[in-house]
Amino acid sequence: MTQPTEPIEFAVAADEITERFTAGSTLSPAVLEDLHKICTTSTEAQSLAEHGRDWWPLAMHWALNGKTPRKPGAVSTPKTTEQVAALVAACNKHDLPLTVAGGRSGVCGSAVPLYGGVVLDVTAMQGIVSVDQVSGIVEVLPGTFGPDFENELQSKYSLTVGHFPQSFDISTVGGWVACRGAGQYSTRYGKIEDMVVGLEVVLADGTVVLTGGAPAAAAGPDLTEVFLGSEGTLGVITRAWLRAHPLPEFRATAAYRFPTFAKGIEACRQLIRAGATPAVLRLYDGSESKRSHEGDGTQATLLVLDEGNEQLVTATMHIVQQYATSNDAITADTALVEKWLSHRNDTSALQSLTKKGFVVDTIEVAAPWSQLMHVNDAVVQAILQVPHARSATCHLSHSYLDGACVYFTFAATPPAEEFEKTYVALWDAAQRAALQAGANLSHHHGVGLNRHRFMTEALGTGMKVLQALKTTLDSNNILNPGKMGLSTGSNDAALWPVR
Repeated sequence: MTQPTEPIEFAVAADEITERFTAGSTLSPAVLEDLHKICTTSTEAQSLAEHGRDWWPLAMHWALNGKTPRKPGAVSTPKTTEQVAALVAACNKHDLPLTVAGGRSGVCGSAVPLYGGVVLDVTAMQGIVSVDQVSGIVEVLPGTFGPDFENELQSKYSLTVGHFPQSFDISTVGGWVACRGAGQYSTRYGKIEDMVVGLEVVLADGTVVLTGGAPAAAAGPDLTEVFLGSEGTLGVITRAWLRAHPLPEFRATAAYRFPTFAKGIEACRQLIRAGATPAVLRLYDGSESKRSHEGDGTQATLLVLDEGNEQLVTATMHIVQQYATSNDAITADTALVEKWLSHRNDTSALQSLTKKGFVVDTIEVAAPWSQLMHVNDAVVQAILQVPHARSATCHLSHSYLDGACVYFTFAATPPAEEFEKTYVALWDAAQRAALQAGANLSHHHGVGLNRHRFMTEALGTGMKVLQALKTTLDSNNILNPGKMGLSTGSNDAALWPVR
């Protein structure tokens, strides 16, 4: 059974690991006894420390200083929906915070049990349950890791869901859905919300509900959308039905150099609006092109890959070439695409730079085509104005009829005592610049704890609707409290960031 991959080693032994946050309370022996009766439950020191964090870059820095964000009081590992329902109901009865965890590959602190309590680890709930090969629908459990899922789906059923995020090797299906992820082939296959047919969800009181189940519907609001992207704050996803495609019969690649990033964006806009949807359409600015794609530091680099029916792919690649050429692109070596494919999920640089004292992180937002260059310029400028900032670069990673996702990477070298302050300042500058320039809060990394403070700015009065859902579905506020900008009834601002 595949297990989570830890982001970076702790600097101290398990029993010496301390906590960055201390809100919440410990579990009584009576409560632990109740949990043990329901399913496997651990209070082992290493397990508590590991389940207190995810791949949030700031948590990596804390780990090197012997800290985890917040240890839960216990880690419970149910194997069935019935056990999940009993566990959630028990936490509701005892007013215990409950945080769901899978691969813990998120980069915004979504899986951090901010108030302690119980971590519900879904990784014992793995595997494909059934496949409707005629309709192309696969029923899968939430703790199933990406490689296990696709390997079985492809080898046994000649199908693919087509969801390949950078975290593919270390993330789970439930995490994809709960955090509204995007795969690197999304221009062809869509984001995860485009793939979900229906869900099985356990509510805070232990009630099990089913959503969706049809190709399309008009039976009121889509309840599936309520839980997609809710990051475990509204319910626990225990099963998903996903749309699958026949395995592609043909693949083609191309690479281009553009004189400017703006020219490349315009080419992407034109070809997408002309109806071409290559699986991969990734445009890198001059700095990222030089760093990773053998560029000269001035030209932007476009990598293209498509797969599927040969005639459709051939037509798509012809349209791509047409609009690339009309926007002053020159062809580049397609070996650049193969190189990207072989290294696209490598995160070793993040760990290495973190160990050297660098602040390193990424921020991804979506915006209309008309605003993309404005967003790019505003975010890069805002980041570079923060003291100790070293670099800010950008690439376009996911495209739609009306806009695209721009994905920024930034780095800084503050003094050790100013690491966290600098990290917060960089995020404040970048996120607010993006919002003010016309972008949204997040394209696919989600909200978690890191973006918690921006939610009201991003949603405005719509935040009242989200809060009303939370209050109705989780009146005791046990599900992943302190996340998504939702009120806990306590002073969350005192927790993080510290001003």
